[in-house]
Amino acid sequence: MKRHFRVWRGDASGGDLRDFDVEVNEGEVVLDIIHRLQATQTPDLACRWNCKAGKCGSCSMEINGKPRLGCMTRMSTFTEDETITITPIRTFPVIRDLVTDVSFNYEKARETPAFAPPPGLAPGEYRMQQVDVERSQEFRKCIECFLCQNTCHVIRDHDENKPAFSGPRNFIRAAELDMHPLDDRTDRKEFAQASQGLGYCNITKCCTEVCPEHIKITDNAIIPMKERVVDRRYDPLVWLGRKIFRRDQLESAENMAPSTTVGVAGTSGGTTLGASGVPHSSVRLPESAPIGPDGRMDVAELLAPQQGGLSPFGEDISFPLPPEYITYTHPERDKNQ
Repeated sequence: MKRHFRVWRGDASGGDLRDFDVEVNEGEVVLDIIHRLQATQTPDLACRWNCKAGKCGSCSMEINGKPRLGCMTRMSTFTEDETITITPIRTFPVIRDLVTDVSFNYEKARETPAFAPPPGLAPGEYRMQQVDVERSQEFRKCIECFLCQNTCHVIRDHDENKPAFSGPRNFIRAAELDMHPLDDRTDRKEFAQASQGLGYCNITKCCTEVCPEHIKITDNAIIPMKERVVDRRYDPLVWLGRKIFRRDQLESAENMAPSTTVGVAGTSGGTTLGASGVPHSSVRLPESAPIGPDGRMDVAELLAPQQGGLSPFGEDISFPLPPEYITYTHPERDKNQ
């Protein structure tokens, strides 16, 4: 039967949606229809594809507004009178028609420190049991279709975030190596926080919803990484212990330094170092919360150089450290209120 399609045609300078009526047969997928369009009506229609089996990740596109693989989206999922709209993935620059420039993802992958085996252990001497790799094995299923990168609103709606944000695909790579029993680097989570933009993610799980390999990106990778960062940086007992033993400067210099390991492309991290060996991007001191003209705070979180002090939300709430250790000055309350 004939079905109605709207396909985006154009390039970096612009384009629009074109209407087509195409024959559809039983059992076909959207990629089959694109091939039929190329064979019968628009031979110059550009589309990237390779395996047609959902394993190469090449045919990423947006079908009726949802990021999908063209080879895994069956025509039987749509009603007979439904118009099917096919557009390129929106987050990355269009090259032509349905083909986009996804080089951003490979650039960010090169910035991720490579696997670092323990010292003295040569290739071929690795010995692991299945139980050792079960947790991280899920993330190895990634086919790099970049649908998770495309749907992540941090860069989908805010192109200016791209320099500081690596995206879900690279977060699961960092989590996989952090969970690897033989990886010798201990700063994967700190690197993800300082250099990959882990803090930008607000765990809406949109990346998990579109993953064709059904990887639980948010629950099994991003959230555990965030929890480890919080435990290390913001847990008051951990903070106090590090203060007592004066290890915070040492750990910051060792763990937060960029990778010196040569990555998969033969390049290392490349982050500029300060005099202490700490990346400039991570040496930002905590900032005080702004106080409005009425003497009240506009935000619900106090960022102070040290933990504790009087709560801005009531004098009946106290924290472990005395107020004299805090640089924050509590606004005077209006006696009439």
